[in-house]
Amino acid sequence: MRKPRGGSDAIDEQCKKRLSLCCSNPDCRRRTLPPSTRFDGRRVYWRCAILVVMALRQNRLDGYSIGKLQRMFGISRNTIKRWIQYFQQVFPASAQWQRLRGLVIARVGNTNLPGDLLQYFLDCHKSPIIALISCLMFMAQ
Repeated sequence: MRKPRGGSDAIDEQCKKRLSLCCSNPDCRRRTLPPSTRFDGRRVYWRCAILVVMALRQNRLDGYSIGKLQRMFGISRNTIKRWIQYFQQVFPASAQWQRLRGLVIARVGNTNLPGDLLQYFLDCHKSPIIALISCLMFMAQ
């Protein structure tokens, strides 16, 4: 089990850990991660933190520079730059996004991911929390 980064220390300890195997069978050798809305693949940061940081950076609300995001979330500048590169180059070309792409309106383009995707869910739901959860669940498919 690994503890995630980018979250509050006030989060319940049970939610801070993720199972690293696909099942509870000790003889399992597949070593695959179970689908999760908490984590994005093998990344150690909360998927929610990645989504919020990227959306704030892309939309530049109230001057959210890399430095400000770094201080707010305790994330290194290099990590934020890697996330920017990932969402600009890798994610839009991924099989996951190609599969999900047809499930959202055309206004959600490949150039401003995941910010436009989160905005799509914000437009669909009245509650920002429900929108964030819906977006996380959508991305975990």
